[in-house]
Amino acid sequence: MTTTQDERSTEELKALAERAGRELEDASALEILQWAVDTFGDAFCVTSSMEDAVVAHLASRVRKGVDVVFLDTGYHFPETIGTRDAVQAVMDVNVITLTPRQTVAEQDAEYGPRLHDRDPDLCCKLRKVKPLEEGLRNYRAWATGLRRDESPTRANTPVVGWDEKRRKVKVSPIARWTQDDVDAYIAEHGVLANTLLMDGYASIGCAPCTRRVLEGEDARAGRWAGRAKTECGLHG
Repeated sequence: MTTTQDERSTEELKALAERAGRELEDASALEILQWAVDTFGDAFCVTSSMEDAVVAHLASRVRKGVDVVFLDTGYHFPETIGTRDAVQAVMDVNVITLTPRQTVAEQDAEYGPRLHDRDPDLCCKLRKVKPLEEGLRNYRAWATGLRRDESPTRANTPVVGWDEKRRKVKVSPIARWTQDDVDAYIAEHGVLANTLLMDGYASIGCAPCTRRVLEGEDARAGRWAGRAKTECGLHG
């Protein structure tokens, strides 16, 4: 009989994640998600930036009503919020929207306007990292849409790994997929995708810190353009 989640120590969870990462390296996205659902049950969720709903759709095929966690930073494009609302309306998932402790106006009052220009790392910490840490508190494993082909910083993403910062199992079921694989899945299953993807945006984050990508740039080049920053802190 498999030990229950609450009985597993941090060391056991870490070993479990690392073993699964090796054993599931060549597994399909659905097989990886099936493992996560079988292993963690209600203590597993999907996180989504609402760039597209591919991982949420995949997870819903394995577990109807799966929790899909979305971070509403207060700076999203209207198209991103629209994608979140559409996913909630038409897919068999339970969308959970997380919000920062402060509204944008309250943050501006405390730190000054346009913190994202002056200290983007702090802005991401306040509006993304901290809310996610709080939102994931009751989960032991979470799924992301990270892919190895997105940027050099993501090239070694394991399909299942250990999130040392949050002490949780991190599942990336489409880590081995290419953009062509994503596009094909969206087309085959009619999966919802952010309309900005058809308007020159390859990776969609907060509006003030996201631009269209230029020909030849990697998918993440439109995020924090002109800065050394490449990640918001959720994934490294």
